[in-house]
Amino acid sequence: MEENRRTRRLRSKAGRSRLFTTLGVAASAGALLAACGSSSSAATGSGSSSSKPIVIGISLPLGGDFSADGLAFKQGYQLWANNVNAHGGILGRQVSLKIISDNSDPAQAQTDYQQLITVDHVDLTFGPFSTLLTIPAAKVAARYGYAMIEGAGGGPTVFAQGLHNVFDVSAPVANAMVPFAKWLASLPASQRPKTAAYPTSNDPFTEPQILLAKKIMEAAGIKTVYFNVFGSEVTDFTPIASAVAATNADVVMLGSVDVPTASAFIQDFAQQHYNPKAFIATGGPDQGSQFIQAVGQSNANGTMVPNTWYPGAKTPGSAALVQAYIAKYGGNASAVSADVAEAYSVGQVTQQAIEHVGKVNNQAIISYLHSGAALTSVQGPVKFNSLGENTAALIFGFQWVNGNFQQVLPLSDPASSGLQYPKPNWGA
Repeated sequence: MEENRRTRRLRSKAGRSRLFTTLGVAASAGALLAACGSSSSAATGSGSSSSKPIVIGISLPLGGDFSADGLAFKQGYQLWANNVNAHGGILGRQVSLKIISDNSDPAQAQTDYQQLITVDHVDLTFGPFSTLLTIPAAKVAARYGYAMIEGAGGGPTVFAQGLHNVFDVSAPVANAMVPFAKWLASLPASQRPKTAAYPTSNDPFTEPQILLAKKIMEAAGIKTVYFNVFGSEVTDFTPIASAVAATNADVVMLGSVDVPTASAFIQDFAQQHYNPKAFIATGGPDQGSQFIQAVGQSNANGTMVPNTWYPGAKTPGSAALVQAYIAKYGGNASAVSADVAEAYSVGQVTQQAIEHVGKVNNQAIISYLHSGAALTSVQGPVKFNSLGENTAALIFGFQWVNGNFQQVLPLSDPASSGLQYPKPNWGA
């Protein structure tokens, strides 16, 4: 496979798997922010009484197609490590992050984790970004007996590998669009959309979401007037967006993996004065200020996206995380990417596992995470099934409403409010 095709297919948020979850645990924000870390001397080391730092190896896409996501993940990991170290570390040891760049290339990600484990001899590894990067990373980690705890690799193909060492702290990707699809299907016939269009990239993050949502909506009588899986090598989205606009579909569900893809469709729709009643993308609108800068605030208004977390989340520790982000990186709450919370949650879950087993030991961590233990994170509750999926996570829908990124689905949740349907026209 050519490198440009390979790297562009990495745009999986499995996913951009980014979905807010309610948390029924009583814990202080400070405790949750300090509640995580990582330590592990390879597969069997103990080291709980050592004064040596716990070194965590991470490969991230700090260059290439996913550089924006890679930067956000780096910020989330660093915020977590800074907080842990300010609270005395884990088992009395400080945390040190060793982060290298894979430049959005799965082959390089594989090489990076090989180096981190066999040359740098890190104690633990944290996951990279995306489903396609997580697969090779987790395979390397499994070969050497390392746990691979990650926050943006929740596509079904990750868990189809049959690995025992991979754990995704975010919600399973395939279910991401379900709240949106079920909401539309539940509308009275007079309000329910009649037609829908489904353009999606050929990506293990996007396709599972789109296919399941399409099935739900068709069962509710919403006619499919456009369905197209476009190749990962596509860079000019104008012909596809124009074909969607020509259908005049009431709803557009876009399988996108990043801001540029979502932005290209929105800009083309706006130019053609095509205003669907609802527009949702699997990835892109969750990227805070980067999304707003790309499409403009007026075009963002009414745009939706599924996720596990947003800056206004009420889960313990979430507000403190947002404050810490703004203090270190600037901006405002709505500018904080969900990637930051995903990465932060990886650290939180890892620390809880280490502190429970009482030592830095990968095999002990893996066993504990497979025990069905109830854990917590700023994204909400975490509980892994036998595959390593977080079965406790709930999925929500979010929308840009007059410059604010807020939770709007499901309607039954007390935190949901302000849903705009039909969405305002582009530029309104």
